[in-house]
Amino acid sequence: MSKVAVVTDSTAYIPKSLIEGLPIHVVPLQVVWGEETYRDGVDIQPLEFYTRLKTAKVMPTTSQPSPEAFRQMYATLLEEGHDIVSIHISAKLSGTLDSAIQARDMLKSDRIALVDSKVTAMALGYHVLSVARAAAKGASFEECKALAERAVEYTGAVFVVSTLEFLHRGGRIGGAAAFLGTALNLKPLLELRDGRVEAVERIRTMRKALERLLELLDERVGQRSPLRLACLHANAPEEAEALMERVRQRYPQERLAELVVAEVSPVIGTHTGPGTVGIAYMAGM
Repeated sequence: MSKVAVVTDSTAYIPKSLIEGLPIHVVPLQVVWGEETYRDGVDIQPLEFYTRLKTAKVMPTTSQPSPEAFRQMYATLLEEGHDIVSIHISAKLSGTLDSAIQARDMLKSDRIALVDSKVTAMALGYHVLSVARAAAKGASFEECKALAERAVEYTGAVFVVSTLEFLHRGGRIGGAAAFLGTALNLKPLLELRDGRVEAVERIRTMRKALERLLELLDERVGQRSPLRLACLHANAPEEAEALMERVRQRYPQERLAELVVAEVSPVIGTHTGPGTVGIAYMAGM
């Protein structure tokens, strides 16, 4: 058993096939829908979420995990003899990391390292996987902590949303606010930059937006290898599969260490809205 346990939150939404055998533990955020509260990815899954969203009269909101949820997770892992590296969604997008900090302070433990990934979805997922894989091979607490801090510089995400309505309503719009009030048929190309959602450009059609997304990905990853890429989608599996095929044709096989299609969690879908497609990456480590 690995001495180091890796804790993350549900916005990473790592495909189950990639988690098997790794010391990864997930604290869920929450989807609040009217009078009901659901644990992200536990009580509500993406298909159910988007099906309900189509006819919902009341729109969902989200909330971070409580400090107590983290305290319980950390306390159990510490009692089992683990050191903990806890890696989370950007602190500029969610108060999740703040809850984790409060939990660590309650426990007064120096065996818990907290890291702001400055990203989310599978950009966070690859961040978590890299540390968990090292832990599974016997890396020390100090080595895992250093790897987690280093991974921040190697991960990112670029994506296209069908509408800015959801980001605006949820207060996560960041620099993309510059695109509000523009023609409805323009597709906003966005990226996670320094922990925030930032605008790149507005493009007239989804087809052209995805082509520009691939060009932007080229710019962001440069010549770095290996590449770990996830084609993300919010209730748009066919578009994500098509995007994955274009990625496969774009990069030499020897550069692609990992290439998957991944859904975004209901919490992330609450803010991006249905139809969002993007690519999360880890490049060079």
